[in-house]
Amino acid sequence: MARSRKKLGQILVGWGVVSDDQVKQAAKLAKGAGKRLGEIMVEQGFASEGQIAKAIANQFGMEYVDLAASGMSDKIDMKLVPEDLVRKHLILPLAKNGSKLQLVIHDPMDLELMDMLRFRLSTEVEPRIASRSDIKAFIEGTLEAKKSSLTEMDAGGSLVTDSIDRTIDRSVDTSVDKSIDVSAEDSPIVKLTTRMLTEACRMRASDIHIEPFADRVRLRYRIDGVCIERDNLPKRMQNALLSRLKLMSGMNIAERRTPQDGRIKIAVDDIFIDFRVSACPAYHGESVVLRILRPDSVRIGLENLGFETDNLTTFNRIIRRPNGIFLVTGPTGSGKTTTLYTALDILNRPDKKIITAEDPVEYNFDGINQCQVREGIGFTFPAILRSMLRQAPNIILVGEIRDREVGEIAIQAALTGHLVFSTLHTNDAPGAITRLIDMGIKPFLVASSIQAIMAQRLIRILCKDCKALAEEADLDHKYLSLIELDPEDALGKAMKPVGCTICNKTGFKGRRAIFELMMMNPEIRDLAFHRAPVVEVRNAALKGGMRPLVYDGRLKVLGGMTTADEIARVAQVGEEID
Repeated sequence: MARSRKKLGQILVGWGVVSDDQVKQAAKLAKGAGKRLGEIMVEQGFASEGQIAKAIANQFGMEYVDLAASGMSDKIDMKLVPEDLVRKHLILPLAKNGSKLQLVIHDPMDLELMDMLRFRLSTEVEPRIASRSDIKAFIEGTLEAKKSSLTEMDAGGSLVTDSIDRTIDRSVDTSVDKSIDVSAEDSPIVKLTTRMLTEACRMRASDIHIEPFADRVRLRYRIDGVCIERDNLPKRMQNALLSRLKLMSGMNIAERRTPQDGRIKIAVDDIFIDFRVSACPAYHGESVVLRILRPDSVRIGLENLGFETDNLTTFNRIIRRPNGIFLVTGPTGSGKTTTLYTALDILNRPDKKIITAEDPVEYNFDGINQCQVREGIGFTFPAILRSMLRQAPNIILVGEIRDREVGEIAIQAALTGHLVFSTLHTNDAPGAITRLIDMGIKPFLVASSIQAIMAQRLIRILCKDCKALAEEADLDHKYLSLIELDPEDALGKAMKPVGCTICNKTGFKGRRAIFELMMMNPEIRDLAFHRAPVVEVRNAALKGGMRPLVYDGRLKVLGGMTTADEIARVAQVGEEID
């Protein structure tokens, strides 16, 4: 009988790298996020990527290759494998012995890749193991140094190179002419555009802003909810850059007077990324915004959204109810879609039929019937919802309740045995009730159909690689007072941002949500039925156990996840701070 393979966690525990509790915690997070155990251990800081790679090599009985060791550059022979395969699949050829090729890979479980390489290279493959980041760094350090015509990115560097400037200089005015080819793959403007899109994805940006002014074109990335200026491009590059983006996204290049929308899909580090592109005419030219849609951003698992234990338990109970409406409220960019799609990902099973109505469909899910609004042909939210109900769904997601008609159809769906998820733009959870009634929906329908309402905001979390314990001098009593946190309680628990190369010197890396979860109870239903003011509804919700946004944020501060000023800023508490 073949010897059973050791589990990754067992190997790491045996080496003393992690503890049993850390393995259990990582396994739970991996299950919720749909990721591998090793990925989660690296994300949580339990082990380094190199330690995980060594453990995988041990697990599969393969040789581990330390690419950082001296002399490795002489052992790697790039001529043995075509460059496109090296870049796309992150592999490194070591040597060829007869009919066997030694290859450095990072994932021994990718059997399809092994089969493809055997076919493409017409040889047997002997795999070796190294970490993905080490392979990627090695490739960039060899191939990129030779071939890149763009400058290396640094803190004060520019995306614009001499070659691009020389190309643009050939144009007498700022219009696009034959001297600026926006379609040829080796064109400088094409390389600039590709570099910009790739760089923004690698820097974890959520969107890219290209804004023309009188004498320059400003390029900004929004990272963790905050816009950061990346570069100021020469004004003479404006039309060429915008034309390239419009060409890639399927817009009309000649039309500059009316707003246009489009989409771009490109591969970045072997992952296909969608960019939702919007062009809006402004005084100095078209302003273009590209929203970056990563396929894995809505499959992060409930545990990683930011729920405290009690709210997570309640949320899990709500999304498994057979009927009723569950609303998520908050401003644009507060993560409402991510929260609802994370719930749908959990509920997406063969025994459940799920239909969504969205404007537009941002993320594609296998197993879910997604309908996109098309106002031009009459395929509106109400039309989709009426058609949905004839499809016998178990769960319905309505992208947003915008008016009385959509709200009433959603409520009728809930009252006839469907579970309905939707979003609403209100500042807090209790305000959603008065907002629906103000739309013209009858109070008794609101009171009887809604099961729960959750408000949320996104906060930046401290970079775990550089955060430090705050001392008395670091605690800003003004912000602590705004979130009603005693300085004595914060001392020894609150952390402060420091800043390092990993977080681009900001001290923050990544975001989590803070929540305000209001469960409907008889008292709140009665207040809704009698059109009570939002203040009375809020008081009843607090009495029923609802934890306000700022209080949920306060727990994040005490847990060392974020800072008091971040909570005060995001939760919009107190008066405006200079």
